[in-house]
Amino acid sequence: MASPLTCVAIYERPVRVGIERVWENVRDWEHLPWLHGGSFRAIDLVDEADWGWKARIGLQPGDGPEILLELVIESDRRYVSRTLEGAAAGTEIWTTLEPRGPDLTDVRVEFHVPDVPEGAADRIGVGYTALYTKLWDEDEEMMQWRSTQLARRGVAEAATVDLGPVEDLRARLPRVVEFAGRPFRIVTDGDALLAHAALCPHMLGPLDGCAVEDGAVVCPWHGYRFDVRSGRQLAPSDRLRLAPAPRVVVEDGRARLETP
Repeated sequence: MASPLTCVAIYERPVRVGIERVWENVRDWEHLPWLHGGSFRAIDLVDEADWGWKARIGLQPGDGPEILLELVIESDRRYVSRTLEGAAAGTEIWTTLEPRGPDLTDVRVEFHVPDVPEGAADRIGVGYTALYTKLWDEDEEMMQWRSTQLARRGVAEAATVDLGPVEDLRARLPRVVEFAGRPFRIVTDGDALLAHAALCPHMLGPLDGCAVEDGAVVCPWHGYRFDVRSGRQLAPSDRLRLAPAPRVVVEDGRARLETP
């Protein structure tokens, strides 16, 4: 017989995005060890379907325990996360979503824990509340970024963008420039100047702050790796490609971006 559950805390907050973005985030199991790297070290998907997903998740620190977590979508306003195996097995976290507008969703999270020692409920609840405050802060920032990038799409295209004197440009690299309604980052590869898309094609994650290592950048949201010259995805598969980048043209001591 399952142990009785105790509600140790209730956490409520608004998040400044629409409910569509929240549901994208709920279904997105891949981002856990990347966006939330301070809390999770690894994830291995076991199953995924319309009902939700199940995965084995390694917890931080690096030698932390592994849990088997199941996230079940019960309605268009509610989902439940259940720890099936590992640390705190039997715990259920109930989350309710209430849309308040195109850019606002109320979130209510209830933490239900089995076998709570007498007098320990408040302490355990404080720990869960602190963790979920951190996780939702990180998620909200990601969701707001994605909303902003989606809203910017469809801007009129430009044929060229003047970048100024080439030596001044080199002194300020890397540099992000808008071209044809999209952000591109100008970097050097050896002596060559080149541009690459500053948004990951997976979910529009930010690539503008990523170091170029071995000619590639890695998305901080999901770990997708891309070659900056070709735009080709290098890992974990090869199904995606960065948006086609403009050429960096140097002429008479000045640099410009041109449609390839």
